[in-house]
Amino acid sequence: MKLELGFKKFKDAVNLVDKVAHKHQTLPVLSCILIEVSKNTALLKATNLDVGVEVSIPVKSDTVGIIAVPAQTLSSFLAQIQEQNQTVILELVSGNLHIKTTKSKGVIKTIPPEDFPSIPKIKDGQEYQIPTTDFIDGLTSVSYSASISSVKPELSSVYIYKDGEHLTFVATDSFRLAEKKIKIPITNKLNDILVPFKNIADLIRVLESFGSTATVKANKNLISFEYEDIYIVSRIIDGTFPDYRQIIPKTSTTEIVALKQDIMNALKISNIFSDKFNQVHLTIDPKKKLFEIQTKNSDVGENQTQVDAALKGENMEINFNYKYLIDGFQSIHADSVTLLLNGLNKPVVIKPISGDQRFLYLVMPMNR
Repeated sequence: MKLELGFKKFKDAVNLVDKVAHKHQTLPVLSCILIEVSKNTALLKATNLDVGVEVSIPVKSDTVGIIAVPAQTLSSFLAQIQEQNQTVILELVSGNLHIKTTKSKGVIKTIPPEDFPSIPKIKDGQEYQIPTTDFIDGLTSVSYSASISSVKPELSSVYIYKDGEHLTFVATDSFRLAEKKIKIPITNKLNDILVPFKNIADLIRVLESFGSTATVKANKNLISFEYEDIYIVSRIIDGTFPDYRQIIPKTSTTEIVALKQDIMNALKISNIFSDKFNQVHLTIDPKKKLFEIQTKNSDVGENQTQVDAALKGENMEINFNYKYLIDGFQSIHADSVTLLLNGLNKPVVIKPISGDQRFLYLVMPMNR
């Protein structure tokens, strides 16, 4: 088998599918990029069994064939070749892939392709169009709140559902919760979707190479995305996400309005002195106009940092996990935020107060 193709298109396709190919000790073919050649087309594939990706590129070839090439070796070799506007010739000889450009040659040992799993296609699912950047924004705004444990698969996922004119993304590990609403022009009914947390990074890495709009298909087992010659599919969880709305407080007894950066700076300082539980202590006294973040560690020392803020409501002293608090600020693009508290043993709700207000972050307090 021999084929000729544009070097840049080949390199870009390899780099894209390489984002999904992972090292696998028991099934080495999963560490490979599968190249399926038919007349004038090469289809590059990679999968880790949970996520699969395909990229189609034009080639010159009068033969057909299949090659499984170790992804890391191939992508590393191509990365060092600077002949971006040249063509590359691939030829399979005695189980080895010969790669030739104007100035470089390489021979890479291949792996028998017979055990490479098929990448599923959705034939019976719902289909809709969505702005790619919006979908990525929805995933990145909440995915860090998903549980890293697979004991409860529904919590180790991002929950996606249609709510009126919004597509809503939610994740929780039961200690904190993030919700992001994206306004999108979808008129048809959509089933709820649970995308496994472990698949999110692979999906985002590939979706970032898409154009402005992706075609999304989903059924009860899979969700796929297509853009021009790129296709990626992920398994989804067959389960029920908890009714999280019931834990979001409807009212608040204490309110804090402050600059996001001021709170983040105070938290970062306090974390230097926090204990092994990452505990920070918040003191709010609206009459004294006092909002203070305190930490204490018997091995390091202690710290008190006051934050300029507009305060109203009741006095409050409450503890939170530093990491859980600061994680939510990465999804807030506004300069100012509001923290809403509703008494001891109740969560704090953090929201932007200007700009995009369709994000909500909730953190449960620490009882220690």
